[in-house]
This record gives sequence, C-alpha cells and structure tokens, in this order.
Amino acid sequence: MHYAQTLTRITALALGIAGVLACGHAQAAAFQLKENSIKAQGRAMAGSASAKGDASAVANNPALMSTFDRTTVQADVSAIDLSFEFKGSGSAAAGTPLQQPLTGGDGGDAGALAAVPAMSFILPLSDRFEYLTLGAMVSAPFGLKTEYDDGWQGRYHALNSDVQIIDLTLAASVELSDRFSVGLGVIYEHSDVTLSNAIDFGSALCANPQTQALCFMPNPVTGPFGPQKNDGTVKVHGTDNSLGWLVGLNWRPTDTLSLGYMHRSEIDHELTGTADFTVPGNVAAVLSSTGQYVDTGALAKLTTPSVDTFSATWQASDRFALMAEASRTDWRSLKEIRIQFDNPAQADTAEDYSWGESWFYTVGGEYALNDRFTLRAGVARDESPVSLPHRTPRMPDQDRNWYSIGATWAATDNFELSASYVRVELAEDPQIDLLSSSRSRLTGVYDGGVNIFGVSAQYRF
Repeated sequence: MHYAQTLTRITALALGIAGVLACGHAQAAAFQLKENSIKAQGRAMAGSASAKGDASAVANNPALMSTFDRTTVQADVSAIDLSFEFKGSGSAAAGTPLQQPLTGGDGGDAGALAAVPAMSFILPLSDRFEYLTLGAMVSAPFGLKTEYDDGWQGRYHALNSDVQIIDLTLAASVELSDRFSVGLGVIYEHSDVTLSNAIDFGSALCANPQTQALCFMPNPVTGPFGPQKNDGTVKVHGTDNSLGWLVGLNWRPTDTLSLGYMHRSEIDHELTGTADFTVPGNVAAVLSSTGQYVDTGALAKLTTPSVDTFSATWQASDRFALMAEASRTDWRSLKEIRIQFDNPAQADTAEDYSWGESWFYTVGGEYALNDRFTLRAGVARDESPVSLPHRTPRMPDQDRNWYSIGATWAATDNFELSASYVRVELAEDPQIDLLSSSRSRLTGVYDGGVNIFGVSAQYRF
C-alpha cells in the first residue's frame, strides 16, 4: 500500500511538471537536444550515464538512481543561442526556358535564443523496498527552431520550422548488488511540429502543359503569370502523443570506477493536424476546378531515433575525476517526412532525409577545489547525420565541436547550485545545393554556431 501511494504521488508530481514545462517551452534549437543536465554540460556531457550525484540520471541512465540515498529534486535550464546565416544564390524555374535568378534577401539570422528546461525527481524507497529507487523527469530530447525572413531566396524550401518534443519519463532502478544496478523507464512523449514554406505557383503553372500558355500571354516578361510572380504559402501543423522506453546498466567494479550503458528506444509518431494554404487570387481562379490547394486536414509520420550511450567515470583521486562517453544516435529512422492530405485532390508532399547514424564522443573532468566548490571542463566531437544531398535550410547541420566549462557551489549540505557554458562550433561551413519540387534551386553556404548557458539547482531532503 505504501509503495502504491508513493508511486501515485510521483506520477502526479511529474504530470504537473510536464504541464508547466509544456507551456513554457516555446522554442527549441537543434534537432537533438542533449541539454538536460547542467553538470554534464560543464563536462561536454562526459559521464552523463556514469557519474554520481546528478538527478538527470532518470533519463540519461536510470540505473544510476540506485546510487542516491536521499530524496532529490533538481531543476535545470539551458539558454541556447543558435545562429545560422546564409550566403548564396539560386535560380527559379531552373533548367527551363524561363529560368531566372532567385529574388529576395539572405533570410537573416535563422536561429534564435531558446530556453530548454528540465526537472527531475528521485525517491529511494526503504524497508522492504530499500533496493528500489523511483524517479520522474520532464525534458526536451529533440527540438528545432529556424525562422527566415519572408521573401528570402530560399523561401520555396523553408520559412519557419518548429519542432517541439517533450518527454515525461517514469523510471525505476533495482540494486542487484553493492556494485551493480539496472534501470527501466517508460517515456510518454508529446510532439508538436509546424513547417511552412512558400509555393512558386507561377513556375508550377508554366511547367504544366495545360496552363503553360498563360505564362506567354502576352509575353513571359509582362504577363500576369510566371516564375516568382505568383507566390503563395503553405503551413502544416500536427501533434501526437506516443510511448517509448529506456533501459540502463551501472557497474561499479571498484570504489573509483563507474561504467554505464543506456539504450533509448525509437518512438513512432503519427502527427495529425491541418494544412493551411495561401493562394493568390488569380492563381485560385485557374486552380478552382482542380480542387487543389485548399485548407485541409493532414497527417505525417515521424520516428525519433534510438540512442545508445556508453559511459565511464574514474575517480582518480579524492579531488579529481575523469569522464569519457560515446553515444550513438540512429537517425536512419528518419528516412523522409511525407505529408498526406485529407483532400484527395492534393498529392502527398515529401522531403527526403535519408539520414545516417551519428556518434558523439566526449572527454571531461572535474576538480573539487574544496568541500564547497567544484570546477569542470570538457571537449566533444558531435558528428552530423546529414550529408550534402539531404541538407536543407530547415536544419543546415554539420559536424560540431564542443568546448565546455562549469562549476558547482554546495551552499549547504542539502542545497547546491551549478552553472555551465558551452561553445559549439561547426567543423566546416555547411553547404547547400538542392532543388525544390517547383524547380527552385538554392546554392550557398551557412555560417553558424551555438552558445549555451546553463544553471541548475539541486536539493536533497
């Protein structure tokens, strides 16, 4: 009975936190978000699945929860300052007799400043269940926010992209011996996706033999129809809730060595929502008989990737600890984003991703100056799953290097504050060369980077 009441209280608390964060989580930056632990960020995420004392273990490796001997609450907030700026050019109606340079600006800075919060709760049980530890955590494991100026050169590929994914993780760990524990967790995941781009109706009409003559009346220069003359827009929005799971192991072969492994499952989403079209009046008159490009319901399938993490922490001395970690994210689950419309006259639209798997390698350490202050630092290499043929303005990604510093102040025996700073730099400037369905070709290069500032508070009862 005591166990059932405890689990009920934890579940109610976690669902309440989820509601608060869902309201406040208005933006996200970068598709995969590792920013759920300020302590780990100070080490470039090294040791996130093997280091003790961090309540984010609920999502990073639930087996580590068995190392907690007191009820712990922790709140982490990261401010992600993402910058992406485009330089390039392109052609509308590329490869046709009506080909012309793309009009518009460079889109401005497509990034933004976004707050990514996380909150975790760990409860070690006692008496008959002293080998069992329960935990709950709300976090944002994936997210994306890029926004371009209206009318920019790449408007036919992307205007706004907003992906918000929020997890509620409920987990339990079992201490099988003094040196080995296992953890299991259930993930309740909410996804909210909005994508928009411009439509070059003029190029589409000129490419269709049935309406092609409209582009030459009286001539291609002064006629009312033609490439970039008849722009509209489409915005697709969808949401879904789904379930996943995670499992973790923690082995402490000696008093100074901790080894961790965590597997997070794929999670399948079937996003349902709406597609809103804005069509110029003269184009709407031409297309009225087709029944196309009218507001309708929409559906899209999205599978978030599985993640495998291998982690080690070595307490080299009473003051110094060294951590290392390798994490594999299997982005092969994201082959394409295909949008199916309820309107039978509207053909599917699809963006080909065909991403591969990616690896994240990191080393870091921390040094205790005294009983109250701990310093930490780390470096990491974050491989991108995106290759040139599949790189789009929605996420012009490239391999990245992380450089991190952080610190913790134990204000009392029960309360501590942590802070971190991470600089993420692109290994090379990402290049873009792609052709839209309306034959708009965009070529160029991006310049970008990320600054991440984090603070957290932990209280042990």
